Amino acid sequence: MINKVVLGLLLGASSSYVAAQTDIQAPTNNAYTQDSRGVVTRSAFGLCWRSGAWTPGDAVAGCDGALASPIPNPTAPDVASHLDGKVAPVAIATNSCDFTIALESDQTFGLNQTVLNRAAKTRIDHDVLPKLTACNGASGMTITGYTDLLGNARSNQVLSEKRAAAVASYLKKKGVTVNMKVAGVGASQPVKDCDSTLKRTKLVACLAPNRRVLIEMHNLPK
Repeated sequence: MINKVVLGLLLGASSSYVAAQTDIQAPTNNAYTQDSRGVVTRSAFGLCWRSGAWTPGDAVAGCDGALASPIPNPTAPDVASHLDGKVAPVAIATNSCDFTIALESDQTFGLNQTVLNRAAKTRIDHDVLPKLTACNGASGMTITGYTDLLGNARSNQVLSEKRAAAVASYLKKKGVTVNMKVAGVGASQPVKDCDSTLKRTKLVACLAPNRRVLIEMHNLPK
């Protein structure tokens, strides 16, 4: 008996929605099913019945986009805009937790050095650690070390890896537990070229920007 009463109430509610619906004139194409009056047929909850020929370009007010009350849940998916007959690309929001920070300028390493200086540690403390704290659930970090062109390729490769490892070690001491991928690329990706005829001291100073470490965070949901 109770089930019958509940069913009756639901049917009565559905009927009231149908009665309250505003007729929507069907377009001349066959995008929507329609009755003998040329009015778009709708469900008990106000949803317009589309035909198999419907495309976003056939959308009509009242059926797609904002729906008129008193229909429950009165928001339908927005109608895609069109440019020259093509659907406009949807902008995808970038994750604010993804970031890249380079230790450069006064934060770089001395010639053949792998020890982080005070400026580098301060940069990590002020710019990297707060971002990690705000980005809970980080999925990974890539730390890449670089050298200048002075020295042979083999020693520069080892040196670049040690520089990246020095940054990773400092982050771990600061309590960072996110998965870290440490890599070195030697002198293969310089950011500054210098005149090789410069005196040794000036050449070393000129090449300083190449002795750097890049810290990249990726796939970091808030």
